Amino acid sequence: MKPVRHPDAPVPGELLGAHYEHCFGCGGEQPHGLRLEARAGEGVTVTAEFTVQPAHQGAPGLAHGGILATALDETLGSLNWLLRTIAVTGRLETDFVRPVPVGTTLHLEAEVTAVAGRKIYSSATGRIGGPDGPLAVRADALFVEVAVEHFVSHGRETEIRAAMSDPDQIRRTRAFEVNP
Repeated sequence: MKPVRHPDAPVPGELLGAHYEHCFGCGGEQPHGLRLEARAGEGVTVTAEFTVQPAHQGAPGLAHGGILATALDETLGSLNWLLRTIAVTGRLETDFVRPVPVGTTLHLEAEVTAVAGRKIYSSATGRIGGPDGPLAVRADALFVEVAVEHFVSHGRETEIRAAMSDPDQIRRTRAFEVNP
């Protein structure tokens, strides 16, 4: 089934912000995190970017493949905010096309390609040198819609309690929006 943007989704161009301040992918409270910033796009798409830091390297001077996969996963997970759905990564298939040097800003673009029941299919690309630059990484993913109880049952009680007690309803909801 063709994906449909939720009527209450952020408008195109709007910065989505961190879904949880302690998230390694997008949170501002992680000193070595990606601090990835995603923006709502047209339809059910997002764009995002992050700059590879020295703490993100694998081989000398190059981004670690796991960091690049994390950036793709975080960008893909941000799509669920446009659907207003709580979902977790079920599968992430990543292709590494070219090395990404430390200091490089990776420009990411993702879209939901289909929705079938609780399954959300999506794809993303990451480019260097600008949004139209050379392709460095790409991924296809399957996200699965879950209830908030998924996180309550499996998360560490201290963090769950802190997130659930946030008086800001939007931040409280967004804390549980992506990834297992």
